[in-house]
Amino acid sequence: MTGAAPQSVLLVDDEPGMRMALKANFQREGWRVETACGASDALQKVQADSFPLVITDVRMPDGDGLQLMRTVRSTHPSTAVIVLTAFGSVPEAVQAIQDGACDYLTKPISFEQLQSSVSRVMQSASRTSPKALVRSGAIIGSAPALLKALDRARHAAKTNADVLIEAESGTGKELLARFIHENSSRRQKPFIAVNCAAVPEHLLESELFGHVRGAYTGATTSKAGKFELAEGGTLLLDEIGEMPVNLQPKLLRALQERQVERLGDTRTTPVNIRVVATTNVSLQRMVEEGKFRADLYYRLNVIPLSLPALRERREDISELAEYFAQEFAGKANRPAPALDDEFKAGLQRLSWPGNVRELANFMQRIVTLTEAEEIGSEHLTAELSRTEYQKPAGAIPASVRPGTSIRELQRHLLEATLDVTGGNRTRAAEMLGVSLRTIRNKIREYGLPPRRYA
Repeated sequence: MTGAAPQSVLLVDDEPGMRMALKANFQREGWRVETACGASDALQKVQADSFPLVITDVRMPDGDGLQLMRTVRSTHPSTAVIVLTAFGSVPEAVQAIQDGACDYLTKPISFEQLQSSVSRVMQSASRTSPKALVRSGAIIGSAPALLKALDRARHAAKTNADVLIEAESGTGKELLARFIHENSSRRQKPFIAVNCAAVPEHLLESELFGHVRGAYTGATTSKAGKFELAEGGTLLLDEIGEMPVNLQPKLLRALQERQVERLGDTRTTPVNIRVVATTNVSLQRMVEEGKFRADLYYRLNVIPLSLPALRERREDISELAEYFAQEFAGKANRPAPALDDEFKAGLQRLSWPGNVRELANFMQRIVTLTEAEEIGSEHLTAELSRTEYQKPAGAIPASVRPGTSIRELQRHLLEATLDVTGGNRTRAAEMLGVSLRTIRNKIREYGLPPRRYA
């Protein structure tokens, strides 16, 4: 661990003997060493200083080392984290690696073994630019639009202001809300989520604000609402646009006064929370249409955030596909299949209207139904030929308008068919009922990139 070794390492373990032994060994190898006796101590030191490497135990009296690892990786993506544990298990190891751990080692371990792991991890980290990849949960990518959104979210996290996230379905709005929570001073407190569209309207008030015994038929005991359960932490109001109009005044009052009144009660309870609301529709448009209260909209929209659609960050599709392949293979207790370049290029050509969620579902099907060690363009073509990926008969592409020339219509049809087949010209020719030569000629005629459609 000499030469290219990083300048400093943070060692986190609640056992003084373990900390002292590791510190002595690392110092002997020329490292600057900081130690922490637990998760809380470690978080304070990570916030105060920059560590290229963190080595942490899992089970500590004041917190979970795996949660510490996730927090460190979300706030400092370039920091490498190695997890040590005396209670290792295969599922826990798989989950740790999926969540961002660079290695997972089981105690007892010799310093030579740890040294080998550190060398391997740091060599890998040196090949990756700090901004080349952001991993927080499943927020993965390097596209400028994504990095800009995450940078704005980090700044929002440093405040206590409420946040409104407006973005398309499947882009990762809840993940961004958790990202804000994990980067805030509230990270040690609860993160409570409520899907306003999933809870029946007659139960949503009780779900949010709680109720006392006898408040309504079936209320046999008192129950705290999500506002109270999120005390000190973050409350996510998912799909806030589905909030019933009759409940919006009570929500507005709770947000303004930061106190709630349980259903059937006359007493109020103060709450200290940050609210993050998400929506896949324009709340401003809903206000204009009279479907959402203007005062509630302005109260929620203190810091507006968004996430780019997957089509706006196509350079991240390959990285996401590999991530999902590893994730679903791990859940199936099998090695992750390799994705060849043609398969990844085909994924990048698709529009993905369902965004990252659609890509995740697609990769789950591919990995689940394919036993091959390598996934290629033939797997993509087979999956895309299924009915759900083809446009309904008679559907008109958004780019086609009255007055569009026949040439343009033919070009759009050819390009859409090639996209569906993953760029496979032979398959496109079969679907369109023309010869392969015609497909080649039309690609040249319409100026479509030949390398894209091989």
